[in-house]
Amino acid sequence: MVNVAVHGIGTIGKRIAHAVKLQKDMKLKAIVGYSPDTTIKTLLEPHGPLYGTDLYATNEESLKKFRDAKMIVNGTLEDLLKKGEIDVIIDATPEGLGKEYRDKYYSKYNVKAIFQGGEDADVAEMTFNAVVNYEKAFGKKFIRVPSCNTTGLIRTLSAIEKFGIAYVFVAIARRAADPHEHKKGPINAVEFEEVPSHHGEDVRTVLTNLNIFTMAIKVPTTLAHTHMVEATLMKKVSKEDIIKAFEDQTRVVLLDMKEYPATSKIIEKFRDYCRPRNDMYEIVVLRDSISVEGNKVRWMQVVHQEADVIPENIDAIRAITGIEKDKWKSIKMTNESLGILK
Repeated sequence: MVNVAVHGIGTIGKRIAHAVKLQKDMKLKAIVGYSPDTTIKTLLEPHGPLYGTDLYATNEESLKKFRDAKMIVNGTLEDLLKKGEIDVIIDATPEGLGKEYRDKYYSKYNVKAIFQGGEDADVAEMTFNAVVNYEKAFGKKFIRVPSCNTTGLIRTLSAIEKFGIAYVFVAIARRAADPHEHKKGPINAVEFEEVPSHHGEDVRTVLTNLNIFTMAIKVPTTLAHTHMVEATLMKKVSKEDIIKAFEDQTRVVLLDMKEYPATSKIIEKFRDYCRPRNDMYEIVVLRDSISVEGNKVRWMQVVHQEADVIPENIDAIRAITGIEKDKWKSIKMTNESLGILK
């Protein structure tokens, strides 16, 4: 049993904390927040999924905020780490803060940490994917789980890597904001991003030899990202070969555009599964978008930006602490606990 703390209780952090509570080999020892917002208050209410979890504040300033809000708070992040009870901390703080917390707290108290994709890759000793490089996390002190888009691309591209990949081009339509983010946009515009986008470089932190170029735009939706992928393989394959590769890959599911012509229909499917927060941990590949011409393969896939990295974080906890050496056993435990389809 490993003791886990989650620092940063936003879109990703609250989901990781909830997922940790569902594991039989982990204990959610504490959550660490910066301010007494409605999210933390709701999570810790009697009907909230984190009810009974110890709350700590990031620093003295945030400690005062919680106490002024009449919330029960046990002290600061430093107070928590001083106790020596935490085996690993998940850092899900706003992007760019990870290095500061690593140097100021996690290193000082010799606590292992798992960072998120908003941080630069050099915040950690490696970037983690459960299928591709689980074993490389053994013995590490700091690892990083890449962003939602990067995780989605790694899942599908690693599935077809066995055919040999010469080159990949990806066009990404990014969601504008998460559903709760009322102050972000765009609302009535398509926002352009620097070319190439950062996603290709990030994919190479895991699939190190991949020749990939990515472009991205931001579109006015909150539901999911959509990827349009063209992979040039080193040999000719059939459409059936590609479909089977995706079918065999964990956390990738295939749906048909004829039945699911929009991201809203896909998300509704997972609402109807009664998933918590309608979370879609799987990457959805649109089966009837798959096109094969010689050695060129094209497809579209959908990534739920709030959820696809959650199972990777759970597997990362097992890998960095060494409590499970077999990646497939870890993946199976995680998948079953979260109700992941395969």
